[in-house]
Amino acid sequence: MPMFEDLKVFTGNSHPDLARDICSYLGLSLGACEVFKFSNDESFARIRENIREKDVFLVQSVGRPVNDSLMELLIMIDAARRASAGRITTVIPYYPYGRTDKKDQPRVAITARLVADFISVAGADRVLTMNLHAGQIQGFFNIPLDELTAIPLLAQQFSHLKDKDLVVAATDVGAAKRARYMADHLDSPIAIIDKQRLGNEDRVRAANVIGDVEGKTALIVDDEINTGGTVVAAAQALDQHGASEIYCSAVHPILSDKASEALADSNLVSTVVTDTLPLPPEKRFDGLKVVSVAGLLGEAIHRIHSGLSVGAMFNY
Repeated sequence: MPMFEDLKVFTGNSHPDLARDICSYLGLSLGACEVFKFSNDESFARIRENIREKDVFLVQSVGRPVNDSLMELLIMIDAARRASAGRITTVIPYYPYGRTDKKDQPRVAITARLVADFISVAGADRVLTMNLHAGQIQGFFNIPLDELTAIPLLAQQFSHLKDKDLVVAATDVGAAKRARYMADHLDSPIAIIDKQRLGNEDRVRAANVIGDVEGKTALIVDDEINTGGTVVAAAQALDQHGASEIYCSAVHPILSDKASEALADSNLVSTVVTDTLPLPPEKRFDGLKVVSVAGLLGEAIHRIHSGLSVGAMFNY
């Protein structure tokens, strides 16, 4: 039996298409909610139907404009709490400020923890998210958090490369575990790019490749693509070390600034991402493929609502 009688899904303005696709998977109508800005730039949210004692899921991928999207989410949580929702689960396909997950320089904030505090204090009872930048962010929450992974979904897009002497390449040492997970699905070895980030700027230098890639088909795996600098530098390093073909997969397509142009002009055969963030036409390019995570998120919502195991969705 469900923990709560009715399941309700609402969304803000960040990625309504994904929310509608999730509702389509669940066989539900998207809940009535208005979220907008007043003329003084303050955000406003109102849930336009009764949610008393309902199981409420608020879908909001916190992408550009990041701070507006985050504020919308917090206000929606507060509105749902004050409307006496039975339980409030925030569905955050892309978690913001994930890079600032530790104090790696003097006198800096751990913003990933600050966002977690915001969400908890606003009144969320549970969080559902996907491929956090760093696993320790889970520990920043004192409420239940379910982290889904899109790696198996992405791996399916590259199953045809298994017969092409495939090697999965991590963009740096910290991404080795993610690469290993992808490699396990594709039954392939891994390589690691020796990457150095230049200060706080979105520039990187890929100096070396750990592992054998000569004459092999390489698949770069990352959790997100921001400016594209990391992926392009990794592709160049793999090419210099003799890789025959180079592909790329990433979960979150931020694609800031001229990232799309950089990827389109690179030596990548193709790039596969998910729709955790919206991709307007101007950010799409030849060789880019987008796979949907709506079914994955929809199934997780169904399982949370019904009291079923979310972990059972994946084969560990």
